[in-house]
Amino acid sequence: MTGRWWRAYRGLRLGTRLALGLGVLSLVVFAVVGTVLTAYMREYLERQLADQMKLVQVVQSKDAAAHGTVERKPYYGWYTAVYDVSGTSADLRTPAEVPDDSRALTALAQSMARSDEDLTRTVRIGGHGPYLLRACEVEPGVVLVSAAPLGDVEDTVEQLITVQVVVFGLALAALVVFGRRMLRRGLKPLSDMASTAHGIASHDLTESAARLPLRADGRDGGKEVAELRTAFNTMLEHIDASLAVRAEAEQRLRRFVADASHELRTPLMSVRGYADLFQYAAANAPGERERHLARLRAEAARMGVLLDDLLLLARLDADEVEAPLRWEEADLAELVRQAAEAFRAARPGHPLTVTSGTEPVRLRMDPQRIRQVLDNLLTNAAVHTPPGTEVSVTVSVASGAARVSVADTGPGVPVADRDRIFDRFYRVDKARSRDRGGSGLGLAVAGSLVRAHGGTIELAGEPGTTVFTVTLPTGPAGAADR
Repeated sequence: MTGRWWRAYRGLRLGTRLALGLGVLSLVVFAVVGTVLTAYMREYLERQLADQMKLVQVVQSKDAAAHGTVERKPYYGWYTAVYDVSGTSADLRTPAEVPDDSRALTALAQSMARSDEDLTRTVRIGGHGPYLLRACEVEPGVVLVSAAPLGDVEDTVEQLITVQVVVFGLALAALVVFGRRMLRRGLKPLSDMASTAHGIASHDLTESAARLPLRADGRDGGKEVAELRTAFNTMLEHIDASLAVRAEAEQRLRRFVADASHELRTPLMSVRGYADLFQYAAANAPGERERHLARLRAEAARMGVLLDDLLLLARLDADEVEAPLRWEEADLAELVRQAAEAFRAARPGHPLTVTSGTEPVRLRMDPQRIRQVLDNLLTNAAVHTPPGTEVSVTVSVASGAARVSVADTGPGVPVADRDRIFDRFYRVDKARSRDRGGSGLGLAVAGSLVRAHGGTIELAGEPGTTVFTVTLPTGPAGAADR
C-alpha cells in the first residue's frame, strides 16, 4: 500500500509535489503551533484559577480558624473541606461541602500533612468531571482543601482547538491552492524549456548546416531559472556551432573525395591507355615503346606525389601521437638560399631575388618539411605567373618570430578566391590544365605543415602582386613537445 502511494506521488508533476510537500510541512508547523498554544492556554487558565483559589482560601482559612469549619458558602460548583490530620490519617470536619466521592480531597489532605508548602492537583471526580484541588494548612494539624471545577477551562480550550482547526484548515487550503498556482507560474519557464527541448528533438538534425530555430525566452522564474535558461541557450548555441562545423566538414569531405577521385582518374586513365597500347608492342618501334614507358613512369610518379601529399595531409589532420615531423635545430636562412638555388635552376624564366641578413636564423623545426613549404610557395609563384615575372623572397626576424615572405608581380589572387586559396584541390584558374597547374594540394600542404610547426601562413597583396608570409616561432614549437 505504501509503495503504491509512493509510486503515485512520484508520478505527479513537480509543481503538485512541491505544493503537497508545502502543505504537509505547513500542517506539521500548524500542529506544533496549535499544540504549544493550547498547552500554554490551559496552563495559563489553570494558573489563574489556582491564584483565585489561593485568594479565596485566605478568607476561608480565617473562617475555619474561627468556627472550626467554613461557614461561608463557596462559589457555585466549588467544594470546601477542613480535615484534622495526624500521621497518615485525615478526618473530615462537618458540616462540609464535599462531593459524594471525596477520596481525592482526603488523599490531598493526607499529602499536605507531609508537605511544608501548599499543594495543587488536578483530578477527575466521579460524576462531576475534572477539578483543580488546592490544599493549605490552617493551623498545625488542620488542613483546608478547596476544589474548583475545570469545566470552564476545558470549554475554553476546546473552543480554542476548534478555532485553531478551522483557521489552520482554511490557511492550509489557501496555502496549497495559491502555493500551487504560484509554483506553476514559477515553474512555467521550465515547462517552456521542456517544450523547446521537445521541439529540438523533433527537428531534423541530419540536414546540412542544420540550425536549431528554438530558444528558451522569458524573464520569469528568478535568478536560478535565469541561470538555467542561459545555460540552456548556451548549450543550444554550442550545438548549433557543432552542427555547422560538422556540416562544413561533411561538405569539405564530399568535395575532397570528388576532387581526389577526379585527380586520380586522369593519370589512371592515362596509365590504362598506355597499357592498352602495349598490346600492340610487337608492332611498335623500340623508340615508340620507350616513349610509352616514359609516359607511364611520369603518370605513376604523378600519382605517387599526389598520394604522398594526401597521406601527409591525413596524418597532419589526424594529429598522430608521433607527428610526421623530425625536429632539429636548423638555419632558416640557409633553407631559403637552397630553395632559391633550386628554383633558379628549374625556373630560369622567373627572376628571383633573395633578401636575408648575414646572421643565421636558427629555429627548431623539420628542415625537410620547411623546405617543402618554400618549394611549394615558389612553385606556386612560377606556375601561376607568366614567364619573366619577378619573384622575391624576404627573411626577417621580429617580435620573437621568424618570417619568410614570397612575393611575385603576377596577376594576383582575386578577393573572392582568397578565403579558399588554402583548400585542397582548389584552383583560382578553373580552366588551367593539371599538367601546368598542379594538383591543387601545394598550398594546402604548405598551410598544414606551417600549422604543425606552430606557425601561420597568410596571403596578402593587391591586384598585380601576391605575397605569402610564413611566420614561425623562434622558440620551441608547441608541436615539438608532443
